Amino acid sequence: MKSVLISGNGIAGPTLAYWLAEEGFRPTIIERAPRLRSGGYIIDFWGSGYDVAERMGLLPELLRQGYDIQEVRLVDTHGRRVGGFRADVFRELTLGRYISVARGDLAQLIYRSVENHCESIFGDSVTAIEQDAEGVRVAFEGMPERRFDIVIGADGLHSPVRRLAFGAEGRFEKYLGYCVGAFEVEGYRPRDELVYVSYAVPGKQLARFSMRGDRTLFLFVFASEQPPTIDAHATQIPKRVLWSQFANAGWECPQILSALETCDEIYFDRVSQIRMDRWSAGRVALLGDAAFCPSLLAGQGSALAMTAAYVLAGELGRARDNPELAFRRYEQVLRAPIFAKQVAAEKFAAGFVPRSALGLFIRNQITRAFSIPLVAKLAMGPSLIDRIALPDEQPS
Repeated sequence: MKSVLISGNGIAGPTLAYWLAEEGFRPTIIERAPRLRSGGYIIDFWGSGYDVAERMGLLPELLRQGYDIQEVRLVDTHGRRVGGFRADVFRELTLGRYISVARGDLAQLIYRSVENHCESIFGDSVTAIEQDAEGVRVAFEGMPERRFDIVIGADGLHSPVRRLAFGAEGRFEKYLGYCVGAFEVEGYRPRDELVYVSYAVPGKQLARFSMRGDRTLFLFVFASEQPPTIDAHATQIPKRVLWSQFANAGWECPQILSALETCDEIYFDRVSQIRMDRWSAGRVALLGDAAFCPSLLAGQGSALAMTAAYVLAGELGRARDNPELAFRRYEQVLRAPIFAKQVAAEKFAAGFVPRSALGLFIRNQITRAFSIPLVAKLAMGPSLIDRIALPDEQPS
């Protein structure tokens, strides 16, 4: 039975573990965090990732935990509607196979489906990788070294496995000029049920979404020529950065920042893509954001991660004794459609948070026109079309 070490217990890692276990591999997931991560932000979930979730039997629970957002509402500093559209446009363009879900909820749902079929290690991380003809020797921060047949880095934008096997992050990161922060709290008012409320000034955007359990999720995005370098596990420095950016921005920003002070967990990062000439080296391969992060603003990173995990598991099943061949086939299937997603996401970033008053005005007017079905289809259809065809079934 082939052993596979998967670094990262987010979306891609446990999805891969699920399908590898189905095919008789022995997966081990290692995660730096001491427990499953919660929080994050709301993601829109559709396309081939939606199909993978259905094949895993996750769809009923995913639909139960998800949100059928009714409206995207753009407001001014007084809370008056200045743009936006009915979210039905997403469901119509995806034939109803579309849901919004908290990223942390999706990650937990996937992990629960595989936790009894794989080894899980929390609170540790990979520190060294050494390959030979028979396998991979892996060293860790806290536990003794071990050997595996294959190592997969599914450990995100700042992947330790990528750094160890391919080199420094700066060689592959394409910064898109924005930073993002997210947190959630209980008891915030006002609440607008099933409405994604977004406020913007040039170069800055703050949105809120009311969730179950009297929780509200907030998402900050702001332009920055030189992104601050912040430990992903820090909390005080990101809070200070967000205060400096949004304290005088208007709307509900002061009270949202006050709510931020009560929060112990915050997501903060720069908005970047990862672009690599190859996703594998010998018996080591990369998956999800570690290999091809399209950026948070692309809106399909989690679905692409699940799709890629499904494809990679299938190729490893077909070439069980030749992982390098499996890795080449995995890239052949996915590289072109994922690169197209990255190019589209890079173009979308500037329109998502315009840096000028004129840009904001144009964006608001365009979103108003989405009430016309043809306009919505022309403007949003290309980004919602998923050209990745899944194999009909995994190898047996």
